[in-house]
Amino acid sequence: MSFTITQSAATRIKHLLVDEKENSFFRVSITGGGCSGFQYNFIFDDVMTADDQVFECYGTKLIIDDISLGLVKGGELNFTEDLVASRFVITNPNATAGCGCGNSFTL
Repeated sequence: MSFTITQSAATRIKHLLVDEKENSFFRVSITGGGCSGFQYNFIFDDVMTADDQVFECYGTKLIIDDISLGLVKGGELNFTEDLVASRFVITNPNATAGCGCGNSFTL
């Protein structure tokens, strides 16, 4: 399964990892909840499990567990900045609807 990381997201992840403990990585996961049924979660983690998939792009590493990857396969992680907010955003081709803030989605 595929998942991509934009250069903007990779740059931001590298910047944020400077303050994390050694061997930390950026994890994307999906949980039930949010306005639309499923919610994106972005955390720093230092434990990998057998069902984690590793994606590397622009010199940074991102981890997604198999179940979450099934919900965002073919997606892309981007980092956006504007006058209102700075945030990570996932373009998810599997989502049929999403909330206004972009933190949750429906399949």
